[in-house]
Amino acid sequence: MKTIGVLTSGGDAPGMNAAVRSVVRAALKKGMKVYGIRRGYCGLIDGDIVEMDEMSVSGTIHRGGTMLYTARSAEFRTAEGMQTAKENCEKFGLEGIVVIGGDGSFRGAADLSSLGIPCVGLPGTIDNDIACTEYTIGYDTAMNTAMELIDKLQDTSQSHDRCSVVEVMGRGAGFIAVNTAVACGAIEVITKEVPYDLDKIAKKMLECKKNGKQNFIIVVAESIGNASEIAKLIQEKTGIESRATVLGHVQRGGSPTVRDRVVASEMGYYAVELLEQGIGNRVVGIQDNKIVDFDIQEALSMKKPYDLRLHQIAEDIAFF
Repeated sequence: MKTIGVLTSGGDAPGMNAAVRSVVRAALKKGMKVYGIRRGYCGLIDGDIVEMDEMSVSGTIHRGGTMLYTARSAEFRTAEGMQTAKENCEKFGLEGIVVIGGDGSFRGAADLSSLGIPCVGLPGTIDNDIACTEYTIGYDTAMNTAMELIDKLQDTSQSHDRCSVVEVMGRGAGFIAVNTAVACGAIEVITKEVPYDLDKIAKKMLECKKNGKQNFIIVVAESIGNASEIAKLIQEKTGIESRATVLGHVQRGGSPTVRDRVVASEMGYYAVELLEQGIGNRVVGIQDNKIVDFDIQEALSMKKPYDLRLHQIAEDIAFF
């Protein structure tokens, strides 16, 4: 394989630029040509494709977001869209593509692989909800961002003897929520994976207040939703002033942590090694701190377990 492409698709995640940089420079080191495909599968259909060299990715490893931009493409999910994408691959001589994104991006990679364009997926999502890997690019940075923001909220909650109900991202998974809850000393974490009872939470808060605690943090996963309604009910049940804060997309931004930069670089290099051997229809992941790869369909069929023990720890070591 002499010419490959690289794209980022779906939601952006800190560390995507580190992955792109690794793919580009690893491929060039191996004597390949590399093309950057802008705005994901939309760019593949539109022909928004540019050749990249070593300097194309210079000064990008510390930047959040994605230098190749990203988008979701409804057209790519049609037979006509996929055919156009394949034709553009042939036009630019792309023999393989590295796809950085989540499970939706991997389905597109599987479709392209079935059309004869070998693709390797890298898990780039802050949600850490890709089952075949213990860790996804962007997850560590997002958790650190959430932790830093909740720490700031804790300062103002303490000043006002207030409860802050904080909604964090994670799509359908509670991984960001439970980790940030432990890291921030939250009184409670609410995720869809574990049933919750606001009456019990209110009782716990009142017991804490009786023992001298005056301010509280409750972390809510976005899969639960409606942090404002939860805050309202908490205030009604406890008499403690409660405010909702939705952290939102700020968790996707910012300079990636060391872990995200290193993991992204390792995965990008590994993806190029697979394509160099003509291997496609694979997803790269981490298992037991080692880089591994899986068939895309196998990867998509896996279910990722929630860390029930960590959830229990979050509740048990809260002040009560």
